[in-house]
Amino acid sequence: METAILVFHFVIAIFLIGSILLQHGKGADMGATFGAGSSQTVFGPRGAATFLNKMTIVVALLFLCTSATLTYISRQDARSVLDEAAATSLEEVVAPAADGDAAPSEKPEVEQPAAQPEAAQP
Repeated sequence: METAILVFHFVIAIFLIGSILLQHGKGADMGATFGAGSSQTVFGPRGAATFLNKMTIVVALLFLCTSATLTYISRQDARSVLDEAAATSLEEVVAPAADGDAAPSEKPEVEQPAAQPEAAQP
């Protein structure tokens, strides 16, 4: 199921990129405002959205839905990085004791440096 949604997500992404690149910029309709050209819409340059704009909105919403669905699916069996780090460090601490090697209960003694005689005061 996840693979099918992922493939559909990639196809939607390609359509979204294509529909965005096919659109004209807002500056391209400036000539149509002053009568120098015709607009793509029935209601003039500020009228209803063109078919390409509507298609872009639909494709963007589909992309949003597939992104949210894939996030939900991947979140079902995901663990936190902190949980994994805690489990790893816990295994490192518990593993030596499980092998039969008992940890030393006493701290090793650290040799103290020998006291140096103080210099005689003149």
